[in-house]
Amino acid sequence: MKNYVSIDIGGTAIKYGVIDGSGHILSKREKKTEAWKGGPSILDKASGIVEEYVNQEEISGICISTAGMVDTKKGEIFHAAPLIPDYAGTRFKTVLEERFKIPCEVENDVNCAGLAESVSGAAVGSKSTLMLTIGTGIGGCILLDGKVYHGFSNSACEVGYMHMCGSDFQTLGAASILTKKVADRKGEPVEHWNGYRIFESAGKGDEVCIRAIDEMSDVLGMGIANICYVLNPETVVLGGGIMAQEEYLKEKIEAAVARYLIPGVAGHTTICFAKHRNEAGMLGAFYHFREKQSKKVPEAENLAEIR
Repeated sequence: MKNYVSIDIGGTAIKYGVIDGSGHILSKREKKTEAWKGGPSILDKASGIVEEYVNQEEISGICISTAGMVDTKKGEIFHAAPLIPDYAGTRFKTVLEERFKIPCEVENDVNCAGLAESVSGAAVGSKSTLMLTIGTGIGGCILLDGKVYHGFSNSACEVGYMHMCGSDFQTLGAASILTKKVADRKGEPVEHWNGYRIFESAGKGDEVCIRAIDEMSDVLGMGIANICYVLNPETVVLGGGIMAQEEYLKEKIEAAVARYLIPGVAGHTTICFAKHRNEAGMLGAFYHFREKQSKKVPEAENLAEIR
């Protein structure tokens, strides 16, 4: 069975490993992104990861999930947040294919997360799915019949920038904002707080933490409702590290969505939480690679017939 290197590039960590042709993760490792070093450094890290594996075994493909806006045809970054300097213009596909003579496909990390949930996670069988990842910011993607909708210029569903209440969706509702809000209200350094501690404290009755979580849930409900009015998805999947708190958040977010979404739409929208979590990027990158490569086989056969 063929094996593939899958690399999930985030702002903090790069998760990577080997996946077999059936989508089973055979090995998984992690290293720091060191985002401040910029795009060239990340490309070097990705190249080093691939080299590590091709020296050990036969690798049939390179699958990359990454932060930033991706031109999936060229396999390169065309826009990225300041978190990763000089990331726009990073040509993963061209550089890695030329060096290793192995096919490479690249996709945005939120799109990969959505693919993972659509193919083998919480949204299996859903005809239209909205995937949201809530972390440092808020990312989104829409899948129609299991296919990512990229939009005209590969910029569809950048919902974090959506204007809301004099600000934008991710500035009001991201997990990083929750942490900062709690720290500010308690007059403590933000480094003293994280999502785990906030939810643990809320469970023990901490009013500051409870109120901050309620406010975040309300913002998420409003944002989800606004997106649903446009897209009318069958399923909304919520991912990102903080969504591991499903038991605490599920009823709160469902109630918030119901406040802002008319019953005729809310009654046909299922809200669920991501299943793959930390493995979503690696799996989604492989599913994207598999889909892109499957389209190239018939094209090659047709060319051969014409010749």
